[in-house]
Amino acid sequence: MTNERQEPATTADERTMLEGWLDYHRRTLAWKCEGLTDAQLRTAAVEPSELSLMGLVRHMAEVERGWFRKVLAAEDAGPVYYTDEDPDGEFHLSESDTWEEAYATWQSEIETARRNAARFGLDDVSEGKHRRTGERFNLRWIYTHMIEEYARHNGHADLIRERVDGATGD
Repeated sequence: MTNERQEPATTADERTMLEGWLDYHRRTLAWKCEGLTDAQLRTAAVEPSELSLMGLVRHMAEVERGWFRKVLAAEDAGPVYYTDEDPDGEFHLSESDTWEEAYATWQSEIETARRNAARFGLDDVSEGKHRRTGERFNLRWIYTHMIEEYARHNGHADLIRERVDGATGD
């Protein structure tokens, strides 16, 4: 797995820039997980939080699924990791949870997100609605929100990675 990150061109059109920044942050999260064992990736490094790098990846798979399948494309896609009984299930890891599975699920959701988004213009309104608010969103809002979501969690990933093995970097 190689995680070369490249910022979008400073003169890119809006869609290229939004997609470029989203991909940049997706690659950043993968980079923060690179080279660690499954046990390290499952490590909740800042007590009392259960937040781990693998948990963040599983969370982002759920977030990609929610916004690009359920909201944008109105797909009837149930959760992968959480349940009504365990709404934070993506963060509740066991010894049987593997990086291979979490990464594959996340990448599959990213590919589906790209396919679904390709059908919409930035101003096009979602076919589905947010499960709690009932609101619809244009693709521009979803892209912007996803960039924010990844950027916030990449900050968490920085701290977790440093705690796990001392590695730092932007």
